[in-house]
Amino acid sequence: MTQEVRYQVLDQAPTTIGDRLLRWETILLILLAVIIALGMSVPSVSPYFLDLYNLSDMTQNFSEKAVVALGMALLILVREIDLSVAAIVALASLAIGFVAQTGAGPAVLILTGLGVGAICGAFNGALVTYFSLPSIVVTIGTMSLYRGIAQVVLGDQAITTYPAAYTDLAQSFIIDFPPVYLAFILFLGLAVAFWVFLHLTSWGRMLYAIGNNPVAARFSGIPVNRIRFLLFVLTGVLSGLASALLTARIGSTRPNIALGWELEIVTMVVLGGVSIAGGSGSIPGVVIAVFVLGLTTFVLTLQNVPGIVINIILGVLLVAAIALPILVRRFLGRRAS
Repeated sequence: MTQEVRYQVLDQAPTTIGDRLLRWETILLILLAVIIALGMSVPSVSPYFLDLYNLSDMTQNFSEKAVVALGMALLILVREIDLSVAAIVALASLAIGFVAQTGAGPAVLILTGLGVGAICGAFNGALVTYFSLPSIVVTIGTMSLYRGIAQVVLGDQAITTYPAAYTDLAQSFIIDFPPVYLAFILFLGLAVAFWVFLHLTSWGRMLYAIGNNPVAARFSGIPVNRIRFLLFVLTGVLSGLASALLTARIGSTRPNIALGWELEIVTMVVLGGVSIAGGSGSIPGVVIAVFVLGLTTFVLTLQNVPGIVINIILGVLLVAAIALPILVRRFLGRRAS
């Protein structure tokens, strides 16, 4: 199949109502509608669920992770993965903390986070692309490396001295009504930019081509290794941005900051319909999945459900979202035959 034909196939829209109903994004939207309906109808939850300030605070719990999930989605799309993203957040936060102690302002602190993230992402990308090492093995190793540096340097201490101008960026509303935080605005803006890049440009089509068949993509003239390297750098930069936002929000740097984020971020991406085998998925699906997970956690928290039970429910939700489209297609296929 030629590159042009492959792009046309990837861009084909569903032609029937059944195809549209079986789209991953449609199923996620139905799940989202059910969660919203439950939040609005349960008497013990609805007064708090409908409060704009509570909803705004809810976005703080997932916005930084969602920013990183956008970069992770592109990586998984081309058959790669970065499990060191949470450790990059920790290392970038450590660097931000040290720079803050010199009296630097918010701009310098944010740039520090972005810079450290870019360096870590470039290191991951170089090991994967130039040395042909498996990304899952490389990033498990760098996950331990980056997190280990933060733990060794900080020990059981914490950095808590940050300028008010910096912490106010993440702790105060950027828009008073409706109340919206900076991290959420950045996530929405980046989601639009990623959607345009992936679905409306030739570079996005190249990513799909790489994910479907990297060998054929290379013979078609696509710079596969260069693109993979840049995606690792991009994911590192987004991790650095998330670190700057998270550090400002909590006002401290600790060795266990963002611990366990990598699994939540991968869950957002896979639940959003990005195939772990590469070659398929969409940014709208990832965005909807972010809201599904965020609102589910919010509703369960309002019901005083323990955190460990929430993790079990989210795991069941992920498995169901993956299995449901396959089961429905098999059922309809048997009906048709």
